[in-house]
Amino acid sequence: MQIKGFIDTSFSDWDGKVSSVVFLPKCNFRCPFCYNKSLVLQPEAMPTVAYEQIKKYLEENRKWIDGVVITGGEPTNHEDLPDLCSEFERIGFHVKLDTNGTNPAMIDKLIEDKLVDYVALDLKAPLTEEEYSKASGVNAMSVLDRLKESIQILFEDKVDYEFRTTVVPTLHRVDDVQKICQAIRGCRKYALQTYKSGVETIDPTFQDLKPFSAAETKAFFEAARKIVPNAILRG
Repeated sequence: MQIKGFIDTSFSDWDGKVSSVVFLPKCNFRCPFCYNKSLVLQPEAMPTVAYEQIKKYLEENRKWIDGVVITGGEPTNHEDLPDLCSEFERIGFHVKLDTNGTNPAMIDKLIEDKLVDYVALDLKAPLTEEEYSKASGVNAMSVLDRLKESIQILFEDKVDYEFRTTVVPTLHRVDDVQKICQAIRGCRKYALQTYKSGVETIDPTFQDLKPFSAAETKAFFEAARKIVPNAILRG
């Protein structure tokens, strides 16, 4: 497996933990607002980070690093993802997986084999073909059933988890968040994330979008809390 990015120390990628972040290439989505453009579209042009370099850093800083976040791209696209998770667990680190939820078989395997300690599943939009296609940049008809299966796997409560949505101008309205929350009512945790402009995106028109105002963001959050009381807001 080729690793295409590494953040040695992060205070924001795993709530309550100091983590290191590993970026895996490629994704089956083309979310127009995605800011990992090169990782998704041209990973072969990016330098590869040697696993041994990452392992050395983790072992030398195990007093400060609580765990490793595996993100992308879409990590579950890689058949050898269990091997990577197993290696991090073997050297003594908890593992968090960021995923778009379209590979429930892989998610289930990682959970059943106790290779992940936390799963963050991105919900891009309400679970309808039209809305999810617009937010994911692909025809979502073929992925919605798999996404719903992944949601149910997490609801089995065999691993700590969260659902999360980045609210993006031109894509999301308050009623979209309400529809998402209806689909995950009773979940452990739901995080609303604010969109940040100024970073190169897959669709260039999203790069300089004006973010939602504080009042608009509050409206999203209040709508979520009415359905999912434990919803949180991340800046």
